[in-house]
Amino acid sequence: MEDSGDQLLLKKQYYLENCPGCKVDKAKELKKDVTFRNFFNIWIVVLSATLPIASLFPYLYFMVKDFNIAETEEDISTYAGYVGSAFMVGRALTSILWGMVADRFGRKPVFIIGIISVVIFNTLFGLCTSFWMAIMMRFLLGGLNGLLGTMKAYSSEIFREEYHALGQSTVSAAWGVGLAFGPALGGYFAQPVQKYPNIFPKDSFWDKFPYFLPCFIVSALTLAVAISCIWLPETLHNHKVSTDKIEALENRTSEADKNKMIQQDESLLRNWPLMSSIIVYCVFSIPDVAFAEIFSLWSVSPQRLGGLNFETNDVGNVLTVSGIAIIIFQLGIFQSVQKICGPIVLARIAGVLSIPILQSFSFMTMLSGFTLNISIYSAAILKYIFMEIISTGLYILQNKAVDQHQRGVANGICITAMSACKIIGPAAGGALLTWSQKRMDASFLPGSHVVFFGLNVIEILALLLTFKPFLTERKIPL
Repeated sequence: MEDSGDQLLLKKQYYLENCPGCKVDKAKELKKDVTFRNFFNIWIVVLSATLPIASLFPYLYFMVKDFNIAETEEDISTYAGYVGSAFMVGRALTSILWGMVADRFGRKPVFIIGIISVVIFNTLFGLCTSFWMAIMMRFLLGGLNGLLGTMKAYSSEIFREEYHALGQSTVSAAWGVGLAFGPALGGYFAQPVQKYPNIFPKDSFWDKFPYFLPCFIVSALTLAVAISCIWLPETLHNHKVSTDKIEALENRTSEADKNKMIQQDESLLRNWPLMSSIIVYCVFSIPDVAFAEIFSLWSVSPQRLGGLNFETNDVGNVLTVSGIAIIIFQLGIFQSVQKICGPIVLARIAGVLSIPILQSFSFMTMLSGFTLNISIYSAAILKYIFMEIISTGLYILQNKAVDQHQRGVANGICITAMSACKIIGPAAGGALLTWSQKRMDASFLPGSHVVFFGLNVIEILALLLTFKPFLTERKIPL
């Protein structure tokens, strides 16, 4: 009788009138959720988190050069790597904290705080006049930005179960587009006095701060997103018993079944399906973020140092087309392919195909004209699509591995670990690019060949970790 009473009590609490999480669950059950609205909300918040991460890459080489801190031209890439890593240092130190805040106070407050921090510190980054000022602004921007991990949790809660893959692919697509369009914005709008002298006169504010315009544009877009977040639905329940537990109690009456539910609250660090997917994701993230930085730095480097001697506009064009390709694939094709192959198999296929594509970049210095253009565009598009396939599949595994009440912290752990690895990516990538430019005449892997070979070594290691017994999926009890 006591179990029956508990079930009746919980049944009454199933959709509490003043609980925002219950309102979202009720709308999903009644099929009243507007998929496009949810999709749009996720899209704009993730873009707000991603655009400032990558928008500096095309002009970072020139920005560091203007700081006059590098002793030689070859050392510029090393210092650029330190600036790129500062964001990840800040994010690594605070992501678990933001996950705890999201699980305690809700997803929406974390979104608003994170977006406002982007507006402030991304704007200030555009006004930096010294290397250490740039490092500090990027560090604060990363430390106060808890958007990505919280949004990974949110995207698995706002959609009905049959649309979970759409939610995760939306996060991944927006992330990939941000990594592509962010550098495109930086490439088009950095140094506007040189590019658009009829609009931006010499010796003006824009000449004194040549990298402020792309930062201002990103911050203005982000401010609009911050205002729109006022109407964002909250998915976290404000009562102690979650709807997942209610459903479980309604369907389970035995003591053994209750014990199984209690085991779900065990330490996340002992949840191997979660931890294995996080580890694999982190290893993949090292070459991915290193590539995102190296591609821009390598492209604008002079040909005598093994680069392509591109202008920032050229880099922007390549990344814009790549971003459009990501949108088309992730939102039009990914969900169907994922249903056929499953997230793990699809990630393996993308990992295998990434290896020859990544190494092909080092041979493009031998090309010119139309052949170079078609090669660089094709390789960049494929590489960015493969990156998003892998990350989306691992997002799906991570969010399936935990229940809602632990999802914020779980994604916080993931972002912390990923950010720690991404500290390595830009710093090591910049140092590796500097080293490669000092060994242009080496007999083994000269110049940029050693850069992309190094990235492939880590890519192969990550690929091997996707196999059993290392990577496992959570078994949902019937």
